[in-house]
Amino acid sequence: MAEILAVASSEFAAKGLAGARIDEIAAATRTSKRMIYYYFGSKESLYVAVLESAYSRMRKIEADLHLSNLDPASALQRLVEFTYDHHQSNEDFIRLVMSENVQRGEYLAQSQGIQKLNGSALQTIQEVYDRGVEQGVFKKGLTPLEIHSAISALTFFNVSNRHTFGLIFKGKSAQGKAQTLKKSQVVELINCYVRL
Repeated sequence: MAEILAVASSEFAAKGLAGARIDEIAAATRTSKRMIYYYFGSKESLYVAVLESAYSRMRKIEADLHLSNLDPASALQRLVEFTYDHHQSNEDFIRLVMSENVQRGEYLAQSQGIQKLNGSALQTIQEVYDRGVEQGVFKKGLTPLEIHSAISALTFFNVSNRHTFGLIFKGKSAQGKAQTLKKSQVVELINCYVRL
């Protein structure tokens, strides 16, 4: 099952829901198309399972960051750095999210557990933020969704736009290719947004 989800994740990330082929997934996993349909029911249900699996992995790692053991500023920095590193090393995740946005969230909306799963991200931020406000290091008046959106926007862009950004601004850096934001820059921008 895990192998099917891993191969399907790559297939959907590379080709989107419409372009992905169950035949290709079956061949790469040394299983049959029939077996995949037995486990998942349809290509669309497999796609939803892939989305759930991708978000689940990210949320599990976030939970293992032990942010409650850190002071609020360090906890926020660790969360931003983790998100940056995760997105940089998981282009398939970014491509899956982009693909689902093209679908207007139609398939993610079919997931039974996605709201609960992703609600933990906001809860984590809320806990860190509340401690920071209480200790006088974070400004008042922000919501966890606003903070999460800012972190996501800055870390997501680096991967989602790396190809077009690189082509449009080719030659604008010493390396001959456009550079997106460095991790330290993203941390600094989020700090400027959240801290007093």
